[in-house]
Parts: sequence; structure tokens; C-alpha cells
Amino acid sequence: MTDPTLFVEVHILQSLPPSNVNRDDSGTPKQALYGGARRARVSSQAWKRATRMHFAAGSPEADRATRTKRIGGLLTARLAQPASEGGAGLAKEHAERLAAALLVPLGITPSATKAEQSAYLLFFGKRQLDGLIALLNGRGAELATLPDKDLKDEIASLGVVGTLSSGHPAEVALFGRMVADLPALNVDAAVQVAHALSTHTVRTEFDYFTAVDDENTVDSGAGMIGTVEFNSSTLYRYAVLGMHQLRENLTASDAVLDAAVRFVDSFTRSMPAGHQNSFAHRTVPRLIAVTLRTDQPVNLVSAFEEPVTGASGLVAESAVRLAGELDAVGTSWGSTPVRTLSTYVLQGDKLADSFGTSLPFPKLLDTLRELLDGWLANGQIPTGPGRHSADVPSARDGSAPATATTRDAS
Repeated sequence: MTDPTLFVEVHILQSLPPSNVNRDDSGTPKQALYGGARRARVSSQAWKRATRMHFAAGSPEADRATRTKRIGGLLTARLAQPASEGGAGLAKEHAERLAAALLVPLGITPSATKAEQSAYLLFFGKRQLDGLIALLNGRGAELATLPDKDLKDEIASLGVVGTLSSGHPAEVALFGRMVADLPALNVDAAVQVAHALSTHTVRTEFDYFTAVDDENTVDSGAGMIGTVEFNSSTLYRYAVLGMHQLRENLTASDAVLDAAVRFVDSFTRSMPAGHQNSFAHRTVPRLIAVTLRTDQPVNLVSAFEEPVTGASGLVAESAVRLAGELDAVGTSWGSTPVRTLSTYVLQGDKLADSFGTSLPFPKLLDTLRELLDGWLANGQIPTGPGRHSADVPSARDGSAPATATTRDAS
């Protein structure tokens, strides 16, 4: 019997004022054609990094991960630290030699242009560096003086690959790791993030700006003249977390639960920082819907294949479209969430029918934690207040789709 699957999806509608949060190589806000219309776009990579930085800020320093080409330098610095501080107390030249030897089993080679860096980025936990030091078992000084062949043989017997293949921090477990040269180090990501798209057509605009020279008393000319491109948009953002994959990556139930809830929090609250000093574009979402599915993830972006026109406001119209798409997927495909938890600041019976009662966001996270805790314990998600699969019979049953939703009586 296969382990049960559970997908935690996060659907967000968020309005951004004039901004340029994610630009291309020419400085233009990223865009995409969708439904034959030009849309604002924020790449998945940009929002994943913003999410990861927000997530890391809430973790103890020792439990964080880092993605870098400078693992050799970090390992050298650790080996040079006194044993009382967790290092090996080696002289710099011995620390550099031993660090290089420890990286050989990982297939990490120096950059062709910068010898102090590796050829590619490696994503790993800071505690995993502690694990590499622990492998030496106090023999660092002895190993660092061995002839090259003997040192290579000793290092090969230590299990370096195994150390970086286990004990992953939550960030690596969530976002995964791919090492083309050594598949044993690969970690399947538990999270997938879509490119954020505007629900409507956008047009890029230009801000012509000048900077005044405060000490110029001779003429009225500007000290600098320039332009920056920007747009404004209402974005549909989507991410999905596979709880079953996260459990495989982390193992410990407490760690899995904490990582899952904190991911939803960080994805919701984070914001890419491009040109933030120029535009102060940080907003909070107007609608967050967390859907729990046991069959497959469903990105609801098709709700906006026909661009929203905003006759009654872009957010309000987008929310109604999103609610309709959620219901349509359930009716047409029999793919309805087991539970739906929502936070929104919009009015309308349609939203309550589709998304359930709006919860304060902290309450949404607490409820999500309770549901995921139950799933980790027994593989089940209990039904309760809020829209769930019991409210909408599967189209495969031949029964009519339900039009009512269970609501919180409190």
C-alpha cells in the first residue's frame, strides 16, 4: 500500500502599485503573453527566493541553509576554528588542503575563472558542515599531513556524500537540490511555485526622474537624469506543497509540520525586493485560499485566460473569477479540495460559497496546523467548517453538483 498523498495549495490575489519587482536584462518588468494578452509576470525563481529569505529569517542561524559557490571557503574557515568552537584548530594551509580533500567525493571542482569558488552553486545546511567536521573524529591535524594518496583514501572511507545526503534543513527539504554531477546529492523539492501573472492586461510605463546636486548653486540643471520602467498589477500567485514529499525529506513529524505551516506563511507574506526603495511596493494579499487535495494539484490560472477588465475593480472581479474556476474544476472533473481555508477582505456571497468563511490569517495558519498534524498522525484530513469535498459530489457519481457550502457557525 502506497503512502497517502496530500497537496497543500496556496492561491493568492495580490495588487501591486507602480513597481518593478522583477526585471529582465534590459530593466523592463518581466512580462508574458497569456490568453493572447500581455501580462505582468514575476518569475517563480524571484518569489521562491523571497519566500526562502523570509522563511530563513524565522529560523535559528544554525538551522539555516545557504546556496553558494563558496563551500570550500566556508569549510576551510570551520576547520581553522578552535576545537572548542566546533572546528578542528588547523593552520590555514592545512585547513585549505583538508577542505579541498573533503569536497572531492562530492565532485565539486574549482571554477575555471575563480579558483576560490566551485564550478556551481551548492545548496546545503549549515549543520551539514558540522557533520563534515564531525566525520574527522578529532583527526583533522593528522589527516591534513598525510600524503595525497593516503589522504584521498582516508577521506573516501568517511562517508562524506552520506553526510550531505541526510539531515537536511527545512529549506533544502522544501525547495530541493539538484547536483548534475552527483545524483546521490539530489533532493526532490516538496514545493512548486508558478510564475505570478496579472489577471488583466498591463502596459509598461516610464518614470522620468532627476536627481538634484545639493551643492550646485550655479545653475538649475539636474545632477542626474534617468528613467525606470514600471507597471501596476493584480497578480494571481500559486504554489503547491507536497506533504508526502516533505515528510520523506525531513522524516520527523514535528519538523514537517513546522516547515509546512511556515512555508505557507512565508509564501503569503514575502515580496521580491526589486526597486523597493524607489516604489515601496510591499502590499499584503487581498485573498488567500489554501486548498488541501489528495488527488493532484490544480493551478486555477485558467480563470484569467480571458483578461479581467476591472469594471467593478480588478481584485473584486478577479476573486469572483477565481471562485468560479474553483467550483468549475470540482464540477467538471470531480476534483474538489478536501478542505479549503481562506482569508479575504472582499465582500460577496459568491466568495463565501466557494472559499468558505474568511478567517483571520493567524487563525488560518492555526487551523492548517491542526489539519496537517492530524494527517501526519493518521493519514486523514477531517471534514469541518469551510468548503470541502463532501460538499460537492464528484461528477463521476452522476449526481448534481452541490450549491451550498458548510459554514462556520461561530
